[in-house]
Amino acid sequence: MTATALKQGHCEACSADAPKVSEEELAELIRQIPDWNIEVRDGIMQLERVFRFKNFRYALAFTNAVGAIAEEEGHHPGLLTEWGKVTVTWWSHSIKGLHRNDFIMAARTDDVAATAEGRK
Repeated sequence: MTATALKQGHCEACSADAPKVSEEELAELIRQIPDWNIEVRDGIMQLERVFRFKNFRYALAFTNAVGAIAEEEGHHPGLLTEWGKVTVTWWSHSIKGLHRNDFIMAARTDDVAATAEGRK
């Protein structure tokens, strides 16, 4: 799967018994979103990236744009909006880890960032 195919994907409903990505899938998918880091918090693997902006207004506009795509898919990230930066964290709450949905949404977040105003 290419990065373009990933960002064109859509989230599937994810129940508590849905499988987390395997190590092989993780290696393949993370290559598609090279600017994202894997963070482990409380034993839960998450995708995270910091986006930088010229000021708070641009950071807030980006936060709202990410919120809009999250609402469309019914899959919601952690968003920390600060002056000049937004930290976006994706993981699947129901499975307490990473699902293919998280990689789709990270790729779509990158797409939003590519068109965002005020990027440093």
